[in-house]
Amino acid sequence: MSKWLSAEWFDQARALAVDQLSHPGLSARIQYEVTGGPDGDVSYYCILEDGRLQSIGGGRVESPDVTITAPWADSAAMQQGDLDPNVAFMQGRMKVSGSMGVMMALLPTTTTPEYQDLLRRIAEITEF
Repeated sequence: MSKWLSAEWFDQARALAVDQLSHPGLSARIQYEVTGGPDGDVSYYCILEDGRLQSIGGGRVESPDVTITAPWADSAAMQQGDLDPNVAFMQGRMKVSGSMGVMMALLPTTTTPEYQDLLRRIAEITEF
């Protein structure tokens, strides 16, 4: 088990995502800001190319297309599959800045069976 958002967790999440299906044209640089965690705020990023995870890590990505900010508890619930990102967005529990077009393209992929399976597999190796 890896602690959520640790360097080890990022490595394991990246390894689990290698078999994700391609979604041509769905590319984005996503910055995440998780607020109010037990060790303070955490910044991390994901880079997607054609819907496949190319990079994930702690810190900040240069020139993000989208920045997503959410409290620790809601971020963990989304990571565990207990909170739908679409619901969090619509309820204002997840704040988004940057390209709304990119964000609206990303949201439907969060409900696909392969994405839900990836979340499940990552949650199985994660200590929240």
